[in-house]
Amino acid sequence: MAFVKHSLVPDIIDVAPPAVLKVSYPNNVEVDEGKPLTPTQVKHQPTVSWQADSTAYYLLCMVDPVTPTLQFQHWLVGNIPGNDLSKGEVLLEYIGSGPQQGSGFHRYTFLLYKQPRKLDFTEGKAPKTSFKDARLFLIRDFAKKYNLGEPVAGNFYLAEWDEYVPILHKQLGLQ
Repeated sequence: MAFVKHSLVPDIIDVAPPAVLKVSYPNNVEVDEGKPLTPTQVKHQPTVSWQADSTAYYLLCMVDPVTPTLQFQHWLVGNIPGNDLSKGEVLLEYIGSGPQQGSGFHRYTFLLYKQPRKLDFTEGKAPKTSFKDARLFLIRDFAKKYNLGEPVAGNFYLAEWDEYVPILHKQLGLQ
């Protein structure tokens, strides 16, 4: 219901995920469907867990839907065996929240897809120290390209500018 209330359905996905991802940051901050968090609280990569089929592969993404036609991908890991995120293929390294000052709350969304099989991704990879066009794409189109279907789990938080954002933007070469 929270995905609909915050317009993630239909802005980035067509159907709300049936399960909630457990997302925890190193400072004991938990993501809880729409709870406001600060960029300072989410600057380090979180742990993510879910009920998994141990014989399946999964894809995890974190996206900021800036507009319905512009999404910034903060994290993308594919070919995750079962729920062992550490053994997945990192396509885009984790970048925390960095909304522009005065832009209000952004909806940072975690989505988990069950892959049809192990996949060969053709997209370019991007480190966490780089803002590249590789991070600008619609997750709906990506899911369609790789036949991922609808997400099997998800979670999200809201964040707006705080004093950490200029540090992140400098790291990304945006200042």
